[in-house]
Amino acid sequence: MADEAVADRPAEPAAPRAKDARSPEAPPRGGARGDDKAKDGPDAPGSSDASDAADAEAAEREKERERAADRFKDRTRDPLAEEQGEDEPTDAAAATRARRSGQKLLTSGRDLIGIDRSDVDRLHIGDINIGLDARRSGLSMRGGPVPEEELLRIRRTHIEPEGYVRLRRALEARRLLVLGGAPGTGRASTALALLEEVTRDGEGGQNAERVRRADPERGVRELATQVVDGEGGHLRGTGYLLEPALDRPGALPPDGMDLDQLASALAERGSYAVVVVSVGSAANPLLAGRYGAICPPAPTRELVAVRLRKRLEEEHGDPARDGGGGRAPNRDGARDRDGGSARDGHADRDRDGGRDGGRDTDQGGDRTRDGGRDQDRSQDRRPDDDGSLSRLLERAAELREDPEVTEAVGLDDLRPAEAELFASLLAGHLLGSVGREELLSGCRGLAAVQAYEWFAGVDRALAAPPPDDGRAPVRSGTAALFHPVAFRIALAVLGGASHSAVSAAAHLLTWELSVQSDPDSTPARPLFCDDPESDLALSRARPADGPVDVAGAEVTGRLIFYRGAALPAAVLAELWDRHFPVRAPVVRWLRLLADDPRPQVSMRAAVAAGELSVRDFEHGYAELVRPLAEAPTPRRRVFAATALDQAAGHASHRRAVRKVVEDWSRHGTPALRWTAAMALGYGRSADSMDDTLDALARIGVRDDGEQLAVASLNVVRLLTLPECATVLRRLADWTGHHGEEYQDLALVSIVRLALTDVDEVLDDEPGTPLGDRGDWPLLLALAATRPELTGKLADLFWTALNTARSRDVAFDALETLLRSASRKDGREWTREGLAALLPALTAEEHDRRRLDWLLRRMMRDQDRPLAEERARALWRLAVPARQRRSEEEESHG
Repeated sequence: MADEAVADRPAEPAAPRAKDARSPEAPPRGGARGDDKAKDGPDAPGSSDASDAADAEAAEREKERERAADRFKDRTRDPLAEEQGEDEPTDAAAATRARRSGQKLLTSGRDLIGIDRSDVDRLHIGDINIGLDARRSGLSMRGGPVPEEELLRIRRTHIEPEGYVRLRRALEARRLLVLGGAPGTGRASTALALLEEVTRDGEGGQNAERVRRADPERGVRELATQVVDGEGGHLRGTGYLLEPALDRPGALPPDGMDLDQLASALAERGSYAVVVVSVGSAANPLLAGRYGAICPPAPTRELVAVRLRKRLEEEHGDPARDGGGGRAPNRDGARDRDGGSARDGHADRDRDGGRDGGRDTDQGGDRTRDGGRDQDRSQDRRPDDDGSLSRLLERAAELREDPEVTEAVGLDDLRPAEAELFASLLAGHLLGSVGREELLSGCRGLAAVQAYEWFAGVDRALAAPPPDDGRAPVRSGTAALFHPVAFRIALAVLGGASHSAVSAAAHLLTWELSVQSDPDSTPARPLFCDDPESDLALSRARPADGPVDVAGAEVTGRLIFYRGAALPAAVLAELWDRHFPVRAPVVRWLRLLADDPRPQVSMRAAVAAGELSVRDFEHGYAELVRPLAEAPTPRRRVFAATALDQAAGHASHRRAVRKVVEDWSRHGTPALRWTAAMALGYGRSADSMDDTLDALARIGVRDDGEQLAVASLNVVRLLTLPECATVLRRLADWTGHHGEEYQDLALVSIVRLALTDVDEVLDDEPGTPLGDRGDWPLLLALAATRPELTGKLADLFWTALNTARSRDVAFDALETLLRSASRKDGREWTREGLAALLPALTAEEHDRRRLDWLLRRMMRDQDRPLAEERARALWRLAVPARQRRSEEEESHG
């Protein structure tokens, strides 16, 4: 660099730019300290005293400048690091990513959307009337024969899940099958289909009551006794469906000997039995035994296709099939408690060419499904001569894939009852009885109904009166009872976080719910009962490998999500709008999450708190936002600010949030002003960008700049928004303000702009110009992506470099920018941004001399010496080739 740069010498003081940079303390051309006076002249009378006084005054001025520089450096600290220490990282980038992920799952696009209902027991859309009594306890399913019409319907419409043939063979071989699955997945329908098939050609094939539901209250032992005795209609060759209520507190599952006894009794009588249980800790020993098997859900596409065809055939009113009639009379049909049976109330009709021939028993294993499995039913369709039924089916397939309809459904897969409702809605829309808005509203209601079923009457058993014999009610199982619902709530709040984080949060909430339910007892906390697979099945969740932020670095972890974008919002809406007693433990739980040091937990919880506050702003503000906004720790105040911003994302609450933030910025305590500054940094808590900057300036300059650090941080956050030019204009105005506090706010913001990485403050996803430069300093990223702003950025940074109190920190920031030109392995990094910024920053000769001095200092750095080749490359970026040649010619005459 010696042949291209000026001689190696200390940096000379820089003069102000000719185009009026308006630096508040721009040093004079003679230097910041002033020229030393000559001491070799004749001594005047009293010259010694005058010289001493001048030296003392100069020393005092130097000390004051050093103190000002120290104060300025203190104001450039990270305001979020107060708890951890000045040099400790705060994982701001991880917090930004976690907030963005939480917002994506709890999108404001479903603003207060829910199914309009005062009672969800029955759902009425258009002329579709469907029973949804999810609160019915399993004990209300009394024992007795299954009606023949229900078996007929099962035989025609049941969609076999993957592994169905394997389940049938296990039942035929052992006579007993313990079938596990999540409620609502059609496990009872599959059980009935298995029993109907194995008993059809067995000893009880001619018996009209060959499939029976066993009384769930009596259990496995009494069923074995009844089978052996053969009393009360228990004939040979009968198939039994038993659904024991294992989720009741104190209920004990049957052991292996009980199952062996039942299997022996069934074999003796030529009968079969399927015991249906919910996956979970209570049923896991049963499912792991010789009789256990998991029942996978039926594929969604087949479910919808079959239900939709059935609907259209019935609604089409084919005279050749129904004797000239139109629609079958409406009735309350038999209903599978797991949602596997028809819920629409239309009577089943016998169709020619049904599945009476039985199922495929090919020894090669499970049959291959072709996506519709409808070839067997192709004979059932009797389209009119003009092909209108065929056209309806084509339109139905197109409507089912409509993006707006798919988004309204918001579920990755549908369970049998949901497929039935979805098919009814599609058919009704195609036939004109259901409008477009009714269709979308009904589709949105699917997730709402699922959330309702998850929470309805969970703790009814705990509130039951004591037994007649005077025994106290059993309450030892509260933790096991509440854990599934706690996991669903935790997944709604922390969806996208690691599975371990969601599970730990669920256990915290389980404790809070148990204490709230029974404050006089200490709830038991089981330590070895977790079953991740059961949690996934019971909560309609899915795992996925993805990045997890740990101490500023990303590692691969096991993440967990709901199987449907609509479920998180539906769960929170159901929780907050219909179950008021649960608010107190949930609020306590969210406050605990606010203290979690992991951004993936605290920021997601803050976003969820904002969504809950939207549903009842009075309660959310009083219980969550205001108390945490006044907390002594920055983490809690950031939680409150994030919740406020999430509420401001809803047009219905934006005005209220802005009024709160405005009041806090003017009249609040220091803690409230700090929280208001963080909320303003998101850009949605004031009417305009100028109003936002006015409020931040008001917070930053008050009390001698006590909160200037947090105000400047949020000014920098605003520079990622489209109104970036407005922010730069206001920064330039503040540098020329007569008040030193405004000058400091501008200077600190400028230096922070050079020291802040893009992904610490940007909400955009990768794929945007700034989002693709996440690890770039924001100053260089803006210079590279917004060329029209480069001149303003250079002027502002030049001002910080030429102001006495900010000069040292600004020079350190410039060195950081220069070192980011390329990575350690030599790959290009921020070179594009430096190529845009440096020429504008070194337009004058004294600026180039200062850059030369800084590069030479970096080359002599003992800890991190800059290679000469890289130094020369940086110099070439700053000084164009033509300008270098003219300077060389001038220096050589």
